[in-house]
Amino acid sequence: MAQRILIVGAGFAGMWTALGAARVLEENGRADGGIEIALIAPQPELHVRPRLYEAEAGTMKAPLREVFDAAGVRFVQGTVERIRTDDKAVDYVDAHGDAATLGYDRLVLATGSKLFRPRIPGLTDHAFSVDQLDEAAALETHVKALGALPDSAARNTVVIAGGGFTGIETAAEMPARLREALGADAQTRVVVVEQAEAIGPDLGPGPRPVIEQALAELGVEMRLGVAVAAIDADGVTLANGERIESRTVIWTAGMRASALTEQIPAERDRFGRLHVDRNLRVPGVDGVYATGDTAFAATDDEGNHAAMSCQHAMGLGRSSGHNVAADLLGLAPIPYSQPFYVTCLDLGPWGAVYSEGWDRVVKMEGAEAKALKHQINSEWIYPPRADRAEALAAADPRRAVVA
Repeated sequence: MAQRILIVGAGFAGMWTALGAARVLEENGRADGGIEIALIAPQPELHVRPRLYEAEAGTMKAPLREVFDAAGVRFVQGTVERIRTDDKAVDYVDAHGDAATLGYDRLVLATGSKLFRPRIPGLTDHAFSVDQLDEAAALETHVKALGALPDSAARNTVVIAGGGFTGIETAAEMPARLREALGADAQTRVVVVEQAEAIGPDLGPGPRPVIEQALAELGVEMRLGVAVAAIDADGVTLANGERIESRTVIWTAGMRASALTEQIPAERDRFGRLHVDRNLRVPGVDGVYATGDTAFAATDDEGNHAAMSCQHAMGLGRSSGHNVAADLLGLAPIPYSQPFYVTCLDLGPWGAVYSEGWDRVVKMEGAEAKALKHQINSEWIYPPRADRAEALAAADPRRAVVA
């Protein structure tokens, strides 16, 4: 009976885990069916989440069936509801709505993260997001339809709740998208609300002057050091009592790991990510690995840990794929390491800012950085072609990932 590596999730980490595991089997002459690589997810497609702040968000997905077929990965369409680590099995609902179970010899949890929505009055009912493909598409439909509404301050104003990476990228896009929807002469307004005292608090002081310059030149306002207290159909009320009339409030503040991490009996960090060792195994849980946004993983020996980002998910996936297959074959693992860290932040029509290192030293800005961001977003983060040799070679964990 074949052994099974079961991967849950078809995001960046899940996709690269599957291809990484297939690479190890191929290189060691074990791609003979004796070990099955199965990946379970709702759809055989990669949602290109780093691009969901852009226009045409509903198109930001890439098919995976052909590349999985080429690599010898079995795709199982379904949604996992329960992980039973004692039984080494997962329970899921298949594409027809029927309950089913899959056993595993090794499990890799790669179900990513979701936007954190705190209990703020009106947030669930009235705020948009760019977190998931359908949510970003709904926002785009809404913005395009604004032109059919009567002219008003609320119609012409977008409020971005959260001034982190996603909030900044979304805010930088919004002035042009509003003008496209409402007309070049409309009196539009875009406001970022950030409860920290500075924009991009997690990005540090390095790129901040560039971000501030870009947002100012794009006409984006900032409300810093204040939180959103309530959201309704016509705007937001801030904790300091200020009222901003808006028909378009976009929530971008905070991420949490997939709730499936709670079904693994192991330590988690404050974002819900499972603590893993350098080989991405979950300590104390037999045969279970975590990767991507579900893993609290050290990137180096300097105390840095992977961010919830595409850049780290791709490296984590390649490593978890290698190590889970190596584990079954009795081979030496390759400890996860991703010491080279970069940030490329899109600043809409103004350009972009590119920095290197955890202290984010700015190396490039404006149009030059924008060209790099375009290359990252349109080429580097997409799946490889459905060519077996090419796809497996791209899954080597020693491959440098700069996206």
